[in-house]
Amino acid sequence: MCHGIEDPQALAPLLERASVIVVGPGLARGPWGRQMLAAALAAPQPLLLDADALNLLAESGPEKERGAQARIMTPHPGEAGRLLACSSRDIEADRFAAAQTISERYQATVVLKGAGTLVSDPGETIRVCEGGNPGMGSGGMGDVLSGVIAGLVAQGLAPATAATAGVILHAAAADIAAADGERGLLAGDLMLPLRTLVNTL
Repeated sequence: MCHGIEDPQALAPLLERASVIVVGPGLARGPWGRQMLAAALAAPQPLLLDADALNLLAESGPEKERGAQARIMTPHPGEAGRLLACSSRDIEADRFAAAQTISERYQATVVLKGAGTLVSDPGETIRVCEGGNPGMGSGGMGDVLSGVIAGLVAQGLAPATAATAGVILHAAAADIAAADGERGLLAGDLMLPLRTLVNTL
């Protein structure tokens, strides 16, 4: 199921088979990463942008022309700061305004990660997740969130609904996994609780 891709031409047939695309984790910011991001941005499928896809997007700015592709962006405060050309401290000073501004500027569903993760859509009421814990600050947690949200989109949920449900499921799974303590919590620890939660909905 894994494919090594050297150029956008090799990626094209794989994109045709996809029902949703996640781009960013492990992408890096070199020429290869830029080519992969450009191919993903040109695809018609719903698109979730995370990690270095957000950093590259911050460098190029909002596109002047874009199609009807549904997009979800999942920045942490540092990435959000780069998208808005400010510091992460500025983002944390008014998380609601930051999430709303990114959502409107990029015309996307925005998941601003952190304590009290926010989900914002252009012109809609911002949703706040009260679940989760400090143990979620470990590496890979955001990648799991991206996968959960994309999986829900692939199953037919609208991007905004998938983002909201994904954030809630991710936080609930982390809280279950942290029942014995938050220290040492790893992204992989969420797999079993996630499976239980999605099968009991």
